[in-house]
Amino acid sequence: MKQSLISSSPTRTYALGKRIGADIPAGTVIALIGDLGGGKTLFTRGLADGLGVPEKVVNSPTFVLVNEYKGRMPIFHMDLYRLSSVAEGMEIGLMDYLRRGKSGIIVVEWAEKLEHLLSPDWLEIHFEVTGPRQRRLILATENKELGKIVREAVKA
Repeated sequence: MKQSLISSSPTRTYALGKRIGADIPAGTVIALIGDLGGGKTLFTRGLADGLGVPEKVVNSPTFVLVNEYKGRMPIFHMDLYRLSSVAEGMEIGLMDYLRRGKSGIIVVEWAEKLEHLLSPDWLEIHFEVTGPRQRRLILATENKELGKIVREAVKA
């Protein structure tokens, strides 16, 4: 399943994340790919809100690598921007988080640095800046359940 949409505002990007978060099953990995300022953390705030985490709690873990949030299930929010290699990520325990994430949700910003380690069942979202407040989001997954959740969230 591949779905493309134009988000005309930060509010719409947040709302999409919230709708997906409301229905997403435990064990899901969400790979976020795109340039700085593309909306990855904003989407994650919405997703976390849909999972019962207050928006103010969620911030980019660029300097700490991983933030954990408690909602209706745990959320492990990773930011790989500062990683210079996959080996560096292994040294600091990224695989441990990928294993622990089966009981919750894993959100990986800059996921292109780790793509070959992730399951083909993940939800991949590309963020493309198309204007000052506008983004094109391309959502793709091979997982039928996630595909249905995404189609419903995009349609709403």
